[in-house]
Amino acid sequence: MDEEVIPVLYVEDASAAVAWYTRLGFTEQWEHRFEPGLPAFVEVARGPVRLFLSEHQGDARPGTLIYLRVRDIDAVAAEFGVPPVSAPWAREIELQDPDGNRLRVGTPAH
Repeated sequence: MDEEVIPVLYVEDASAAVAWYTRLGFTEQWEHRFEPGLPAFVEVARGPVRLFLSEHQGDARPGTLIYLRVRDIDAVAAEFGVPPVSAPWAREIELQDPDGNRLRVGTPAH
């Protein structure tokens, strides 16, 4: 097993969040609920990158910021209609998911 860090993001509606993250290239891996009608806890993945999306209040703070490095920022930027900005370290965009979590997405400068 490889060791890894998996950010947990708070979401109000896991299904809506999964749909949004699908646009970013993630796919749903699994969903867990302790019982029907209780909050969902979902894993999404984009290659080796994983995120947990949790409807459980207290699991994460709203408005969390994460940074995602991708190979092709232009494809992601086109999907969301946001022009990339060049910085000394990367070309990047900033997105906000439906729950106010912020994602900086960038391709490192060479």
